[in-house]
Amino acid sequence: MGMFLKNAWYAAAWDHEVTTDKPLARTILNEPLVLFRDTSGRIAALEDRCCHRHLPLSKGKVIGDILQCGYHGLEFDTLGVCVRVPGQTRVPPGSRIRSWPVLERFQFIWVWMGDADKADESLLPNWQVMEDSEWAVVKGDPPFRIPCHYELFNDNLLDLSHLAYVHINNIGTSTVPDFPIVTTKTENTVRMIRWIMDSPPAPLYARFGGFVDNIDRWQYAEAMVPSYNTVRVGCLPAGCGAQPGDHPDDFAVVSGGRDAQGFEFYNLNAITPETENTTWYFYAHSRNFAQDDPNMDEEFSRELRGAFQEDVDILAAQQMNIDRHAHNPKEWIDIRVDGPGLALRRMVADAIASES
Repeated sequence: MGMFLKNAWYAAAWDHEVTTDKPLARTILNEPLVLFRDTSGRIAALEDRCCHRHLPLSKGKVIGDILQCGYHGLEFDTLGVCVRVPGQTRVPPGSRIRSWPVLERFQFIWVWMGDADKADESLLPNWQVMEDSEWAVVKGDPPFRIPCHYELFNDNLLDLSHLAYVHINNIGTSTVPDFPIVTTKTENTVRMIRWIMDSPPAPLYARFGGFVDNIDRWQYAEAMVPSYNTVRVGCLPAGCGAQPGDHPDDFAVVSGGRDAQGFEFYNLNAITPETENTTWYFYAHSRNFAQDDPNMDEEFSRELRGAFQEDVDILAAQQMNIDRHAHNPKEWIDIRVDGPGLALRRMVADAIASES
């Protein structure tokens, strides 16, 4: 059975990271890739290896529409075909390297790591909010490279009870674990909903929203096979009419409503396995308040990167302990908050099994 799901889109880079100036190296699912743009802006994802003497092509340069090897100057087009060998007119037969399907959507560069014939745009997460002018977007740049297995991060994002312990100085409060979660599943998604009613605002909520008194707060996380995660969170002053529902769009809000008194933001997470125990973490935030305030962009960016760094530290320490016992694995027990993460792990395992 394969370690990773191959027939899926993985975030390989932010759109601004891939340029016409120089190639970008990035390893995904243990495959070293090289990404570059041609003169029309179209992106190529190729094997990071010259077919001549195997120098990584990311050590070369982009010249117009081709990628030139930095050792002997062999030139490759966006499909990975060698189109020129300096010093000779004939290109040796079979001079090509692998290429992968690429999509540029929602400010991400996505690479399809499996069978090119099965590449299906509809399997992307629907992150239209990244391109909606009603919402201000802040990208986490650069992406985090985390020394942990990617499923530990899937677990982390589906269990928001850890906010009370890991993020108490920013997005957490000690009351979070007291409120139950509701988990629902579809064929390839797991949804976790938690309503935290009439409770003190977290430090960041107090600062961003000016909340002094108790708030009604919602957390909605939806994870999709293999490793995309949409977290939608927000709040209203307690008693303003927020009603627990199965989906954030189901809120019954009294007149004056969430726009006037509360706020909401999305946290969009693309978790990309680099190797068995290293992971790329791409995240972005979309908010529906202070949309034209660059100071708020900066503050949001700084505070939330700080919060995610706390997760990175936890995950790295977890992985180190798992690795320490690799030859004699220690069992772990499950508690109630693990339900959504365990459900996603089963879905991913089933998808990998059916693929192989």
